[in-house]
Amino acid sequence: MISKRLSELRKKKQWSLQYIADQLNIAKSTYAGYESGYRQPSLEAVKELAVLFGTTTDYLLGVTDKEQPTIELTHLTFHMTIDGEQVTEDEIIQLIAFIRAKRELEKHKK
Repeated sequence: MISKRLSELRKKKQWSLQYIADQLNIAKSTYAGYESGYRQPSLEAVKELAVLFGTTTDYLLGVTDKEQPTIELTHLTFHMTIDGEQVTEDEIIQLIAFIRAKRELEKHKK
């Protein structure tokens, strides 16, 4: 599942294999192995790939078909600022993706 998702996301963003490998500081052949299914990325690499592609580890691993995390806030309005700047919706989505990745890593440490 992860190989298919990685390939689809890369093509959607029109990124080369080399570009992604450079972003992750790995060999192009290593990343190509992830997409072909010849290699399996480590949990740390899955987390880094999720951040790079702006998606969740759950999506990459096939746990969900939703590329972006869903946030449901009903009848609730709040404003969050960090260092005096309002946090954007994209930053909140990234924060949720980080928390999910961290939780997933902690599950596998036990």
